[in-house]
Order: sequence, then structure tokens, then C-alpha cells
Amino acid sequence: MTNEELDKIQTLCDRASPGPWRAWIEGRDHTSGGSFIQTGAEDIELRGATEADYDLIACAREALPRLLEELRRLRAAVAEE
Repeated sequence: MTNEELDKIQTLCDRASPGPWRAWIEGRDHTSGGSFIQTGAEDIELRGATEADYDLIACAREALPRLLEELRRLRAAVAEE
């Protein structure tokens, strides 16, 4: 990935609702009211999403910034060699 692509992903992360995000799946995490992703702002409800979709989207809010940071750290370490 180019630095520009990484910067674009970082911008998307920075503009998203604050975390942490958590997937709440009806029948798994609670008994009624539908499935949703709890954010630091408005909840997100999706149509046609599987449980795995909800879990991935919620996880991505925390994982993507950490992955970007690690990738940049590793690139800097390689560049110093």
C-alpha cells in the first residue's frame, strides 16, 4: 500500500464516530430490539448483515488505527536499516 492509501484510511478512521464500538446481536448478546453496533455516538443498524459482518465492522473501528500505527512503525524501522 502507498502512503497515500494509508493516509486515506487514517482519515476515514479519524472522521468516524469515536470508539470503542461493540456489536450487539439479537439472540446472542441481548433478547430483543434488533442487532446494532454501539458507538461513541449514534448506534448503527445494518440491513442484510450477518453476525460476522457486525462483529467485523465493530472490530475494525479499533483494529484499523492500531494496524496503521504498526505498519508505519515497521516501515520506519526498515527504512532505518
